[in-house]
Order: sequence, then C-alpha cells, then structure tokens
Amino acid sequence: MLRALLWDVDGTLAESERDGHRVAFNQAFEAMQLPWRWSAAHYGTLLRVTGGRERLLADMAGRADAPALAVEREALARELHRRKNAAYAELVRAGAVPLRPGVRELIEEAAAAGLAQAVVTTTSRANVQALLKRHFGGSPCGPFDLVLCGEDVAAKKPDPEVYLRALAALRLRPPEALAIEDSPGGVAAARAAQVPVVVVRSEYFAADTVEDAVAIGPGLHTRQGWSPPPHGRCAADGRVTLADLRRWHAGMEHVSQFG
Repeated sequence: MLRALLWDVDGTLAESERDGHRVAFNQAFEAMQLPWRWSAAHYGTLLRVTGGRERLLADMAGRADAPALAVEREALARELHRRKNAAYAELVRAGAVPLRPGVRELIEEAAAAGLAQAVVTTTSRANVQALLKRHFGGSPCGPFDLVLCGEDVAAKKPDPEVYLRALAALRLRPPEALAIEDSPGGVAAARAAQVPVVVVRSEYFAADTVEDAVAIGPGLHTRQGWSPPPHGRCAADGRVTLADLRRWHAGMEHVSQFG
C-alpha cells in the first residue's frame, strides 16, 4: 500500500536549475567581478556533478584563470556559493521560479487523502526553504511532514542516505513510499534505498538514460507521453492524479525510456 510521497526539489517541484540556480551563479560571478558566465548548455554539463559548491570546484578545475591553489579554490567556491544562494532566494521571492504545472494539485490531492509527504533532496536548506516559503507559506516545512536537505546527510545523491533517513523518520518500509524524481542521480539514490520511483522529465534531464522506474513521463501536468500510460478516469484538467500514482506503484513494473 502506498503511504507516502517523497519529493525531489530541483527539476521536480520546480525547474529551479534552469530558472534559478544558473541565473544566480552568473549573478554571483558578476558581483565578484569574475569574467565567468555559465551558458545553459555548460550548466547542463555541470549538473552531472551533485552540489553547487562541488560544481564550482569542477568548473574551476578546467579554468586557466581560476586560483592555482586548492585552498584558494575552496575559499572562492564557498564565497561564490554563499552569494549564489542569496541571489537565488531573491529570484524565488520575485516569482522567477514557479512550481512545475501539476505539482501543487498533486500535493494537495495527496494531503487530502492522508498520505505522508516529504522533501528528500541534497540541495541546501536555504534554497529549499526559500522555495517552500514562496509557494506554500506557513511553517518552514510548508505542506510537508518532513524536509531533508543536504545539511542532513554526509553523502549527496546518488548516495541513498537521504532516502534511508526519510524512511526511518517516517517509519516506512521502502515499498510503502513512492519517490518523484527527475534525474538519473536521484533515481539511483531512491532505487539504492529500494524505493520505487516515478520520473518527471525536466529541462536538463529530458533525454538522459533512466531505467528502473515504475513510470516515466514529461511532467505531472499531462497524461500524454507516459510509459506506462495512465489508465482509468482522468482529472478534468488532464493532469496526472494520485490514482495514477497508486496504479503505477501497485504495478511495480520497472520501465525505462526504451519501453
């Protein structure tokens, strides 16, 4: 039986990588008078590295104009990341990072049905809280029973630690939960914890190889383009519903984009 939804954040709740983080990194570079700018394509490549500070260090490793000493790179990455987080929070407050279509409706439907819901991410807590406050207000957790972030774990996704912690906190066995993810790393983290996964394709992971999910589709806003396709009665607005998630979860047939 499905008892909980475990939500990823970046790319899943919102297209925050495209609309927020990349923009904020570039604002941080400009504020520190650095000539670096991350294009959409280059940022997509850097997303294969988990963690904003880690992405900065990976990028610096290939730059002739980056500090030569590792300790200097670490210090610069920390300051840039601090400035980036502040810029990201401002973008969120200004409404530049909306929820993905269908997300709010599914969260509300699951809450009304009595399912537990958790944010299970390894992005920083400040970024998560900014997004939740902007879109849900109220408590720091918004509509969620639990919020786990990068500061809560020793290892980031694709390590399963954050999922294992969520299961323990909610007192769930892995098959009682369903993860909602957008990236191969997120899927790998959930599956390593034996949690079934629904994949909602995002801007930066639209064509990546994803396997071992119970369903893969373009987003919660539409029932078109899903594998396996949703069956049964649909919502008036044509979105994916809790009933669809329950059927995918009950079927537990792992699929890939290859069919």
